[in-house]
Amino acid sequence: MQTTSQAIKAYAEALPEGATLSARELLHLGERAAVDQALSRLVRRGELMRVKRGLFAQPVKTRFGSRAPSVEAVVEHIAKSTGERVSQSGASAANLLGISTQNPSRQVFWTSGPSRHLKLGAQSVELKHVPSWQLRAPNSRAGHAFRALAYFGKSEAAQALRRIKTTLNEEEKRELLSLRASAPTWMAKELSALAPSQ
Repeated sequence: MQTTSQAIKAYAEALPEGATLSARELLHLGERAAVDQALSRLVRRGELMRVKRGLFAQPVKTRFGSRAPSVEAVVEHIAKSTGERVSQSGASAANLLGISTQNPSRQVFWTSGPSRHLKLGAQSVELKHVPSWQLRAPNSRAGHAFRALAYFGKSEAAQALRRIKTTLNEEEKRELLSLRASAPTWMAKELSALAPSQ
C-alpha cells in the first residue's frame, strides 16, 4: 500500500511544470496531519519545494539535476487557481518594450490579489497588489505600455510616451488609447496624444 508521501509525490509528478499544491488540495490522499508531515518530508528530501508557507511546487528534473519551475509558469498557475489577475510590473513592462535598461534585481508581478513573496530556489519573486486599472490587458504589448507609463509616473509621462510610441504598431497604439478610460486623469490626458487628429 502506498504511503501518504508516495501518493503525494505521484500526484505532484502528474502535474504540469509550475503547478502549485497545498495541503488542502491533498486531503483525498490522507488526513490533514499525515499530509502536512508528508509535505515536510518531501521538502526535506528535495522532492518538493516550498514556494511560500503552505504552498509547494515540484522541482523540474533535467539531465543536469533539479531546477526550480519557471517563475512565469508558477505565477500563471497561481493566477488560474486563485482567480486573480496578474501581469508584469511596470518596471518589467518598460524593460520588455526596450524603453528602460534597468534590470530589476528580483521579479515583481502586479496582482489583484494580496501582496506576497515567493521563493523558487534561489529566485525571490514578489506579487504586489495594485489597483485593478493597472492590470488592464495583462498580456498584450499595449497593456505593457500602459503599465510602463504608470510606472514612469506623471513627471516623466510625456517623455516616456514618446519612447513607448516608437515600440508599438498602429493597432497596439489604438488598443493603448482605448485603455485611457480606466486610467487616472494625468495618464488619460497623456494617452489622448495618441488620438487621431481631426
